[in-house]
Amino acid sequence: MISRHTLRRASGVLAAGGVIAYPTEGVFGLGCLPENVIAIQRILDMKNRKPDLGFVLVASSIDQLLPYLGRLGDKTMARLLAQEKAPVTWVVAASADAPRWITGDRDTIAVRISQHPIVRALCEAADSALVSTSANISGRPPASSRLAVRRMFGGLVDMITPGETGGLGGPTELRDADTGKVLRAGPR
Repeated sequence: MISRHTLRRASGVLAAGGVIAYPTEGVFGLGCLPENVIAIQRILDMKNRKPDLGFVLVASSIDQLLPYLGRLGDKTMARLLAQEKAPVTWVVAASADAPRWITGDRDTIAVRISQHPIVRALCEAADSALVSTSANISGRPPASSRLAVRRMFGGLVDMITPGETGGLGGPTELRDADTGKVLRAGPR
């Protein structure tokens, strides 16, 4: 788990517009608060990533995602709330208020209600969903440890939280929430 002191520090870094690295289900992620366009730009620069790709939002509850979600049918909502054996990131309709720097060039948004205890604790401490993108430079394998994040990004990240990934071994599976179609396979 993660200490209260570390959660307070991470929450403060996020509130001040910082970028943190943290363990997720499969890899370390880079994150910030979704409404902070300056922090988003820092992540894009660190990763050498194009802005039109958009980002994933992770949350500890559906309530943290609601401002970013468009109209969802009952079946789609049930998929979002279901706890799969392996974690799934769902692509759903984005609300009109969802920032373009999160959705990229799409009218959809990728979201995941995380079961990873550190991700959940960070979202609860920040009282917000968090941007989540794998901690890597575009085209390179994602970091799977704090040391790998430090080696890849050095002092560009404001804080690297302690903890272990969930052992998935790679980014989560990505599916269309309306159809269930797999858009990106998860690790095997």
